Amino acid sequence: MLITDATGGLGRGAAKGFAAEGARLVLSDLDETALMSFAETLDTETAILAGSSADEALSEALVALAVEKLGRLDVAVNIAGVIQSFVRLPQVPSDEARRVLEVDLLGVFSAMKHQIPQMERQFKATGKGGAIVNIASAAGLSGAPKLSVYAAAEHGVVRLTRSAAVECASKGLRIDAICPAHTRTGMVDSFVRVSGAPETEALAELTRGIPMKRVAEVDENTMAILFASDPANSFMTGHALAIDGAVGAI
Repeated sequence: MLITDATGGLGRGAAKGFAAEGARLVLSDLDETALMSFAETLDTETAILAGSSADEALSEALVALAVEKLGRLDVAVNIAGVIQSFVRLPQVPSDEARRVLEVDLLGVFSAMKHQIPQMERQFKATGKGGAIVNIASAAGLSGAPKLSVYAAAEHGVVRLTRSAAVECASKGLRIDAICPAHTRTGMVDSFVRVSGAPETEALAELTRGIPMKRVAEVDENTMAILFASDPANSFMTGHALAIDGAVGAI
């Protein structure tokens, strides 16, 4: 199986979760040294390839690496994403907006563009299907004031996921999205630092609109990723699964 942004919070959680299930892994991230160090901690066969998820050549190379090292690609988890400055739309720098769309939306497009044909060929040859799990955001299910471009990109990931899921539904491939609210990862840590407020105050501000009044933990998202990719979960596709502490229920 393949995981992008493997040294980030959600990527590390997913890699550890799949390794515990006995999966063999292909991992990718920007920092090759960090990627190598993390891979060495996993008790499973692991191959790595560093690069940017915004680079389509990397997406193609990762699929080729999975086939070379593992023989096939059964599961892909597309995680890589960047956040924008927490400002109103007119204050978002145009180059920053392009970067968010390039990584968060077009990066997922490029990943699926190369993952789907490989998984469809495998299904045609063996009858064994596969699963793609795209990590979007709760911001991809509603508006997100002061995160307008990020929300637009994540809405795009959800719609891309659903459209591709319909295209692939009869070809042995399930495609779903996980949509977390704020999760205790580097993004949340960065928000706390930039806010300049004590952590408890910063987190209270961040979670003001979350009925559970807390951020999610990485393990809670890992469980959702494992659920979405589990072959026993064989009739769920095109779904955007909110892990949001009841934000979407309001």
